[in-house]
Parts: sequence; structure tokens; C-alpha cells
Amino acid sequence: MTIRALPPQLVNQIAAGEVVERPASVLKELLENSLDAGADRIDIEVEQGGMRRLRVTDNGAGIPPGELSLALSRHATSKIASLDDLQAVSSLGFRGEALPSIASVSRLILTSCAKGELNGWRVKGDGGERFDSPVPAPHPQGTSVEVRDLFYNVPARRKFLRTERTEFGHMQTLVNRLALSRFDTGFELHHNRKPVLSLKRADEPRTRESRLAEICGRAFAESAVYIEHERSGIRLSGWMGKPTFSRAQPDLQHFYVNGRAVRDKVVSHAGRQAYADVLFHGRHPAFVLYLEMDPSMVDANVHPAKHEVRFRDTRGVHDFLFHTLKNAIAALRPAADEPASSAASVTGLGPNRVEGGPVAGKVGVAGGVEFSQRGLPLGAGRISGRAPGWGELAAGAAGAAVAMAAAVEEDTAPPPLGFALAQLHGVYILAQNDAGLVIVDMHAAHERVTYERLKSDFHDSGIRSQPMLVPETVSVSRKEAETLEEHTDALRRVGLDVHRIGPETVAIRGVPEILQDGDTQALVRDVLSDLVEHGRSTRVEASVDAVLAGMACHGSVRANRRLTLPEMNALLRDMERTERCGQCNHGRPTWTQLSMHELDRLFLRGR
Repeated sequence: MTIRALPPQLVNQIAAGEVVERPASVLKELLENSLDAGADRIDIEVEQGGMRRLRVTDNGAGIPPGELSLALSRHATSKIASLDDLQAVSSLGFRGEALPSIASVSRLILTSCAKGELNGWRVKGDGGERFDSPVPAPHPQGTSVEVRDLFYNVPARRKFLRTERTEFGHMQTLVNRLALSRFDTGFELHHNRKPVLSLKRADEPRTRESRLAEICGRAFAESAVYIEHERSGIRLSGWMGKPTFSRAQPDLQHFYVNGRAVRDKVVSHAGRQAYADVLFHGRHPAFVLYLEMDPSMVDANVHPAKHEVRFRDTRGVHDFLFHTLKNAIAALRPAADEPASSAASVTGLGPNRVEGGPVAGKVGVAGGVEFSQRGLPLGAGRISGRAPGWGELAAGAAGAAVAMAAAVEEDTAPPPLGFALAQLHGVYILAQNDAGLVIVDMHAAHERVTYERLKSDFHDSGIRSQPMLVPETVSVSRKEAETLEEHTDALRRVGLDVHRIGPETVAIRGVPEILQDGDTQALVRDVLSDLVEHGRSTRVEASVDAVLAGMACHGSVRANRRLTLPEMNALLRDMERTERCGQCNHGRPTWTQLSMHELDRLFLRGR
């Protein structure tokens, strides 16, 4: 076969196959160019799901007339000029492939007026190798790119497009994703001449939270907490959904690296691990998070459409994300100096802010009163399945009223979860706080308190290793065996004594004492797989925690256990001190709040 150079037009169409998958791909490249040009207002007009027409207009820096034709040639860009620039990319686009690739599979019109110019200029292409010479055209400062009849000259590609509704749905999702990363930019989206989305600039916290609610939904916004943490030149900020706000699919997970929306397995793994101890089985967390770091520490040039990145210190980034999110989740507890909020619904975004050095929340305690930290005295109180009578309810209410009055008299705020009134059907604790009524699932709450105490006691004393009477051998891949040699000491610190004894064989000589009855070979295989894939593994700790969770479940107070008011209040105070107290070990909420306003609404008061 004869080797020959490909025609430029075919080269562009091949490149388009990598960059231009559907109308949303075109829109992504055009929007990123607008943002890189410094635009703070972008208007998007779409017809027939982008298949017939797509026009993006911005107020950015614009393109000088002498560079219009160059902008439509391959590998021409204003964003990088050297290898050093490529290794520290700070712009969204940089390859110089987008416009020529799009122009090779559509009818394209590029109109622009550069800053300082009195008039705009226009250049047209018709899917061929050549473009018309620029001609004057009225246009305000900025750029418009109009793309018509996408894939008209590549009919095979057009057959793979979906319905108009589906294609536009992808475009709307893209605009939403970019709008979450650029609050300093306003976006207008029209489809078939009808307004679909209108997002003004959001420069203030209140307006940013409004945009968050409009894009991600009011339910997420009301259950989200804002976090902010920086360490060793890496900064993470944004909103993370409380564990009780979870999804059946990982469809509300937005992650940005230096402003670029990415899908990354390191990020996903760190997020799953951080939420692992608090999410209901099979559910996925929701978050909108922004990672900022030195551009030279992240490689954005690993995917033609720039969907993925590669971190130069994968393990360091993973550990930073994992510990930041895990600590933020641990800090989610009721606090005395902010409005009480439940695990299921909160009063707003304002009070739910976790920031600072190591991410740490505020622990609410009743002013001047010392409560036991050892939890519910299981041996105290009477055992009874009988519901409290009217007299006992009245006594409970009177006791809570006295306690609240005493707190007011001492000029101290009542504790976040208030004071107990009574039990309901031996399952729920009813308590009164400043906001209204608090309802606590006593088993779920005590289970979390007990579990956290068991974890703390166990890990404080260290994980003891149990030597195996007869070492077990496990066949692994050569890569896994080599990785083991790098982490032998680290595994020994968590009680796992494993050594390489052959090119693809390892021997297990000791396991954590608490896991000696488990499937040790499966555990070792999973640990090695994690180490190869992510550079770290928490399988051992997770397995230990699973055992402790079972112990906590069986050791916690059961339904129909009759509690005295002091016992109920002791549990409430322990909850306020306990990390992750909003959920039990299985991810169920432990408490909820009904405000006086909500109670009044139930009974039509004030109408």
C-alpha cells in the first residue's frame, strides 16, 4: 500500500470525530472559547436541538480582523505558545482544533469585533477547505459563532444523533455545568426562539446560592453545606449534600479542577470513601465542588474533549479530598450557636458553613451544664412497652418547660436538640428546643453514638494483628505483587502482615484480630487492587468499621425500651457531641425538626 499525506479537509473531519460528537460538543467548545476570551455575558440560540442551527454570542475580547482566518485553521491558538505553557494550562481550551473541526462538518459563520475596533468583521465557511475572505459586519465588542446544518456533509455521523429533545437536553446540561463553574458570567439560553434559561451574574453569596438552587434544585440547595479548606497549596471549596440527601444515581456530582469540569476516578473514589460510613446502601452523594491547585500539578492534555485530567500527585490529591470531605461530614452536628436543623431538611445555606484550617464543625453544648459523654445508661430505667399516659406527658412537658426557663434565666442558649418531653410508642423521643419540636429515633441515634465511641476506642488502642497458624498464599498479578513491596510497612500498621514470596504470589501471615474470621484472601486482593488503582486503600479500616457497626447495632437501645427523662436528655446531649450524629450507621436519619411555623401551618393557625 502507498503511504500518502491525508487531505487537510479529511484531517479536519477526523479531528472532528474526536471533538464533535453531537451538538452539545460544539456548544462546549464555543462556550469555553467565550469564557477564555473574558466574556461575562453569553447568549445561546438553538434550533432543532442544535442540528439545524446553533449560535453563541459573547462580549469577550473579540478577534482582530487579521486573525479571523487564522482562527479557523488547525492548531492555531492564542492560549499556549510553548511546552512550558502546555504543562501548566490555565485556560479551558488550548488545542486549536475546535473551530476548524466544527467548520469541516457544518456551515459556519464567525463574526467578531476586537476591543478598540470600530467595526466587526465576518468570515464564512461551507464545510470545505477554504473560507471566504473577511468582510466588514456590524457587531458589538465580542464574538458570534453560528453553526448551521451540523454533519450535513458527513451523513453517516448525522444518523447517530438522537431526537431533538434528547440533543437539546445534553446542551442544557452542559450550560448548567458551565454556569456552576462561572458565577461571574451571565448565561441566556433559547431553544426554537423560546427562552429556557436566564442566569444573571452571581457575584454575591446570596445570588450564587440562588443559581445553585436553580440548577441543582431547591432540595439540594437546602440540604447542602458550604465547605472551604486549603492545605499545601491545594484548595477545596463548594457545596456538599448532607448524607441524608442522596441519589439513586451519581447524577448530581459536579467537580471542577481549576474551573474545568472533569470526570475523574480519583475524585469519585475519594468521594465514595468519604461518604461510605453515612450513606444508605446503594445511594450516591451529591456535591458541587471546586479544586484549585497549581496548573503545573495537573495535566489537562489527556483527552481530546478535555473531560479528564491526570494529577501528578494522585495519592496526595486523593488523600486531601478524602480527609476534607470526611472531616466536613463528621462536623455535621447540631450546634448551639446556629439555628437547629434536621438531617432531612435545613433552614438554609447560610448557617451550614464549614470552613477554616482543618475542617471542623461547632459542637453545641448546653451552657454551664456538664453532661455525661459515656452515652445512655443501658442498665437504668424500667423496661416497659406501655406508652406514657397523659399525666406522664404533662410531667415531661413541665420538665422541659422548667429546663428551658432555667436556660433563659441563666442567659444561656438552650442546647440545639432541646430538652426531652416524652417518648412516643417507645420508638421516638419528643423534645422541645428554641425552634419548635425535635423528633429523635432513639435506636438510630444511640447506634451512631455507640458506633463512634467504639471506633474511637478501637483506633486509639491500635489495630492488633493476629498471626496466622498457617500462612495463606494468594495468587495476584505481577503489578499487584510489586505494589505490595512498596506498601508492606503501611499494611502492617493496620494489622495486615503480607509479604511477596514469588513473582505473582504473596503470603498472608497476619490479619487484624477483629477480622480473623473473615475472608482474608478476598480482603488482600481488594487491598492490592486499591493500591494499584488509587495508591492507597482503606479496605482494612472499612472492614473493621463494619464489624464495629454490627456491634453498635446490637448494643444499642431497642424499640419499646422505656427511658426516663434524664436518660432521654443524656442521649440528646451525646448526640450533640457526636460526629455524624445526623445519620445512623446504615444512613437513616436520626432526628428531624418541626419548626413552630410548620406546626402552625399544620393546624391552620394564623389564617
